[in-house]
Amino acid sequence: MRLFFLVFVIFITSQINLLSAEAGMPQLDPTYWASQAFWLILIFTLLYLALSKMFIPKIKESIDDRENKIKDDLDEAQKLKLIAEEKLKEYEITIENSKKEVQKIIFESKNKLNSEIQNKKREIEKEIELEIKSAEREIEDLKKESLASVVAISEEMASKVIEMVSGEQLNQSSVKAAVLESAKKNLGKYL
Repeated sequence: MRLFFLVFVIFITSQINLLSAEAGMPQLDPTYWASQAFWLILIFTLLYLALSKMFIPKIKESIDDRENKIKDDLDEAQKLKLIAEEKLKEYEITIENSKKEVQKIIFESKNKLNSEIQNKKREIEKEIELEIKSAEREIEDLKKESLASVVAISEEMASKVIEMVSGEQLNQSSVKAAVLESAKKNLGKYL
C-alpha cells in the first residue's frame, strides 16, 4: 500500500500540466503538488499515529473496563442471588420449625387443659356425690322423723276418735301398740 501511494505521488509530481489551471486554484497547480503531498503525508501520518497510539488504546481500555465492570457486576449479582436463595431457604426452614413448635405448644396446652378439665370434673363429681349422700341422709332422717310424727299423731287421733265414739278413754299403751303395729305393716312399704 505504501509503495502504491509513493508511486502515485511521484507520478503526480512529475506531470506538470496534469489537471491544472494556470491561474486558477493553487491546489491544482502542479508546482505546489510536492509540498501538498508532503503536508498530506505528514498530517495523515500524525493523525494515524495519534489515533493508533493515543486514542484507540484509551477507547479500547474504556471498552475493556466497561466489559470487566459488567462481568464483575454479573458475578456479584449471581453471588447475591445465591445468598438470597440461601437466606430464603433458611427463612422457610425457620418458618417450618416455628409452625412445628406452635403445633407442639398447642398440643401440649390442649393436653394440659384436658387434664385440668378431667381433674375439675372428678372434683365436682366427688362434691356432687357428697351432696347426694348428704341429701339422702337428710331424707332418711326426715322419713324417720316423719314416721315418728305420724305415729304420734296417729296415736293421738286414734285415742280421740275412740274416746269420741265410745265415750271412754282407752289405755294409752294399747293405743300405742295398735298404731305402732299398723304403722309397721302399712308404712314399711313406703320406707
